[in-house]
Amino acid sequence: MQCYNVFMRILLIEDEKTVAAFIKKGLEEELYSVDVSHDGEEGLLNALSNPYDVIVLDVVLPLVNGVEVCKRIRQNGIQTPVMMLTARDSVTDKVIGLDSGADDYLTKPFIFEEFLARMRALLRRKGTEIAEVQCRDLRMDILSHKAYISGEELTLRPKEFAILEYLVRNKGRVLSRTQILENVWGYNYDPATNIVDVHIKSLREKIHAVSDEEYIRTIRGTGYSIDEPSMVTKNGPPDEKGG
Repeated sequence: MQCYNVFMRILLIEDEKTVAAFIKKGLEEELYSVDVSHDGEEGLLNALSNPYDVIVLDVVLPLVNGVEVCKRIRQNGIQTPVMMLTARDSVTDKVIGLDSGADDYLTKPFIFEEFLARMRALLRRKGTEIAEVQCRDLRMDILSHKAYISGEELTLRPKEFAILEYLVRNKGRVLSRTQILENVWGYNYDPATNIVDVHIKSLREKIHAVSDEEYIRTIRGTGYSIDEPSMVTKNGPPDEKGG
């Protein structure tokens, strides 16, 4: 079955751990999902193995430098937008970076707002930003990260928004807890955790505060689903309620 990523998924290849942590934190606050590699070899492996919406790539890296990483990404037919980050600001360095296949080139130090604006421009160019997803009276604005039911805004935490968006994008399908974990928290999260159930419970409470309809169904022993249309209400069948 086809699987959709909830957040725009970013690969950050940066060997300076302080810089990487700063960028990762800032992107996650903007509701991007970020994987980090600290050397070119690992970064290249991630780029070739996983789908990403944007790759942020430092030029000076251990094992394999950023220019070579970018060349190999393009040689493998991957057209994911690449933004290069480097302290090298000469015209020659920029030309080398762009000629290796990069789509943008930003010199350090940089203002984070400019970095984000360039990220958004790359995403728009790639055509992956879907402005809105909807299920019945639930409408989700992907760019502003806001959700509404019958015009009333839901106050959602980032992971709640991500789970709800993932369910809506896959409406009619039953999604397992493992699928939700992998797409919202990442592949390295403990599959035994109950964090999905905790967030689903919170989502239901917030939805029920503004609507009598039951949007999220529990399929016992399997996972969760959003159906359209649905006749299930807050007092719906007990075998579909669950936690």
